[in-house]
This record gives sequence, C-alpha cells and structure tokens, in this order.
Amino acid sequence: MGKTSVLLVGFLFSFLVATVQAGDKYKKYNDPSLPINKRIRDLMRRMSLDEKIGQMVQIDRKVATPEVMRDYKIGSILSGGGSVPHLQATPQEWLNVVNGFQNGSLSTRLGIPMIYGIDAVHGHNNVYKATIFPHNIGLGATRDPELVKRIGSATAREVRATGINYVFAPCIAVCRDPRWGRCFESYSEDPDIVKEMTEIINGLQGEIPKDSRKGVPYVGGKDKVVACAKHFVGDGGTTRGINENNTVIDKHGLLSIHMPGYNAAIIKGVGTVMVSYSSWNGVKMHANHDLVTNFLKGALRFRGFVISDWQAIDRMTYPVHANYTYSVLTGVQAGLDMIMVPYNYTEFIDTLTGLVKNKFIPMSRIDDAVRRILRVKFQLGLFENPLSDESFIDQLGHQAHRDLAREAVRKSLVLLKNGENADEPMLPLPKKSSKILVAGSHADDLGNQCGGWTINWQGGSGNNLTSGTTILKGIAEAVDPSTEIVYEENPEF
Repeated sequence: MGKTSVLLVGFLFSFLVATVQAGDKYKKYNDPSLPINKRIRDLMRRMSLDEKIGQMVQIDRKVATPEVMRDYKIGSILSGGGSVPHLQATPQEWLNVVNGFQNGSLSTRLGIPMIYGIDAVHGHNNVYKATIFPHNIGLGATRDPELVKRIGSATAREVRATGINYVFAPCIAVCRDPRWGRCFESYSEDPDIVKEMTEIINGLQGEIPKDSRKGVPYVGGKDKVVACAKHFVGDGGTTRGINENNTVIDKHGLLSIHMPGYNAAIIKGVGTVMVSYSSWNGVKMHANHDLVTNFLKGALRFRGFVISDWQAIDRMTYPVHANYTYSVLTGVQAGLDMIMVPYNYTEFIDTLTGLVKNKFIPMSRIDDAVRRILRVKFQLGLFENPLSDESFIDQLGHQAHRDLAREAVRKSLVLLKNGENADEPMLPLPKKSSKILVAGSHADDLGNQCGGWTINWQGGSGNNLTSGTTILKGIAEAVDPSTEIVYEENPEF
C-alpha cells in the first residue's frame, strides 16, 4: 500500500470516528422538536440496567441527598406527610431543597431529571401558609365539578410555588361504609358523583386536547402538575370499613361502583395511578396482575405510570417484610412501575437487580415501567425545564385562592332543615344579635378545623399549625360589635 493510500485510509477512519462521536453528542432525547416516543426510544437505548432500575425508585426526602440521587440514579423523591425542610419553611426554602436534589439527578451520566411528589389532597396541605381547601367529602357535597376544577388549578399553582411538580391526588375512592377512617378523602358513596369530581384533574394537569389518544398522560403548562388517581381499586369498599382490608364484591360490582372514576380519570389524561393497600376478594391489589396489567394498562389503555403506595411492597406479606424478594417479584410482575420505597432503597435496588439478572423478571417488564415513567417526565417538560420556576413563589396562599376556599366552604356546608312548624328560620343568624353561643372543642382550634392531611399526615391540634381563621374568630369578626359572643369549649346543656 502506497503512502497516499495509507493517508486516505487514515483520513476515512478519523472521519468515521468523528462522525460517530458527533452523532453520540446529538442526543435525540434532549431535542424537544422530536415526538416523545422517539425521545423515549433514544434515551432507553442508552440506559444501563442500573439506570433503568433507578428510574423505578421513589425515596423520601429524609433519606435523599444530591449524592444519593446521582449515585443511585433515583427517578423520584416524595415528601410524605410531615416530611418538610422544617415546619415553617418558605417557598424559597422549598425551591432550594428541590433544586438541590434535581442538580444531583442532572449530574448523572444521562442527566435524567427526577420528579418530586407530594400529597396535596386538599390544597398544598403539607406546606405552612398554603391555602387549605375543604376535604373531598365536603367538595362532593357541593355537587359542583367546575368549582373542583378551579380548586385543582389553584392547588397546582401553589404546589409549583414550592418547586414541586407531582401530586398524589385526587383520591377517587367510593366510601361505602362510614366506619372507614379515610371517608373524608372520598367525594361520595355515589360513584356518579365521584366520577364527576375527577374534573379536578383538568385543573391540576390542564384541559386535555380533544384529539388526544385515550390513556396518554397530559400536562398543559408550567403552572400545572402531574396528578395521581388513587387508590386503585376498591379501597372505599373494605369489609366493615377497616383500612387496608379486603373488599368482597363480584366483578360487576367492582366495575360499576369502584371503577368509573378511574375510567374518567384516564380519559382526562391523568399521569399516574396509585395502587391500594387493600385486597379484592383476598388478593392484594399490589399483587393483582389481572387488574393492574390486564385491565388498567390493557382494557383501559392507561399509558402513564403505576405507582405503589407508601412501603406497600413491605406490607404484601405478613409479618411485614417477611419475604421481601417475593414481594418485589410479585409487585413488579403485577405491573408496578414506580415503587415508593421510601427508605430502604438499596435493598430494593439490589433485590430487583438480582431478580432481573437471574431472569425471574424479564427486561421487557423493566422496559415497560421505564418507558411509562419517561413518558410522564417528557410530557411534564422536565427535560427542557428541570429546575424550579421561581415566578410562582407568590402563589402560595394567594388571596384569590383563599377567596376560592371560602367559596368552597360556603357551597359545601350542609344544613339540616329547620323544624316544619318553626315560625321563623333560625339561620342565617342576624349580625346584630343580643347573644350568640359558639360551642364545641373545634370552634377555636385551627388544626382540628383543618382535619387530617394538614402539615402532618394525620393533621394536628392548635392554632399555630398553619395560618387561617378559626370559626370562633370568624364569627367574632362578622357580627356587630354590640353582639355578645359566648364560647363554651365543653358545654353542659
């Protein structure tokens, strides 16, 4: 071979290497002009097994650090009830914390952003000074889907004020037994009313375009968040109302009573669905492949991701955590895509990795989970705008939202009818009265007034829990100064 030929071969080799390197630098998944499916395919072909499994993990803020996010390629963080930077953290402090974790995710090899979830179930209820809306049981009493949609929109903006982009709401349980301790999270015992109230999803995520394919998740702007329909399915129908218990009902009853809300949520483009702790006819929902994979993902054509409930994998056996490998295997094979660990993430990652490498779980199941998670992240716009937008800071506790909460309270009040033979109606009370008795321990307790899921998981008592007006104070401000107000915390009638 002559000198000219050697130079030509060398040039061609260098050109090919440069072309391959340049092509690798052009990452289709970072190109917002491309269809989401192409971006997903490009990103997934670059991902290793540990990067894929990392996307399936959601950990609590308490164990998260930027280094953990980077080293374990964690896909999501949540703030469980009460998991806050500190009790009176400002929106700016929340933003700084969320961005710190996000920078850890962005420093990974592929720079896949994490998604941050929180239980904003009646407003941004974990956050100090956020607007607290009535619980679902009150909103259901309004029979006003349009009002609920506006509440969803206001909640989304307050959640964005703290840099968070994913909410575990709405709860679309159909409470069939008032002994269930979580009945306040249900809009109604009537499945038709629950179905109507899924309009909140259009407020949280934005109005889905009319030409959208059923089941494809949709988020319509920077002031919107990903929603989560929960808890799939039948959690409000357990025997004797016992929480996390067994729902005994035939398939027709399950589909006609407990399922309509999910079908409506999926039509509205809900991004995620959370599985229930409860069982259906003795089968744990987190292990129910027929309902999660065949029905939810198959028959209902849901294309978002399915998330477990808090530590639900651990609770699949009794005693809790008795056979963790079996629980991980059964849950992932049933169709869980993202697992809310939330603390023992290394054990989960090691267990799932071993199950895949030893071919107990096929790569096709892992790829299905990751594809769904990435679809939601792309739809949310996380790859273009991974860091929090500080322009929403002033939306937390905004006066317009407090006015909306007042409207919701007014419309949700249920008044028993005055006596048929009453000469004069008792209500409304005249502002100028000689004396008004206000009775009961909750009348001057803001924490009790707000109920569960307020700052902490089960709420709390006292007037320092968050900002607001107690019933007693509200009455005092509303009546004429000449009216005497008598408050009896524990009245003896």
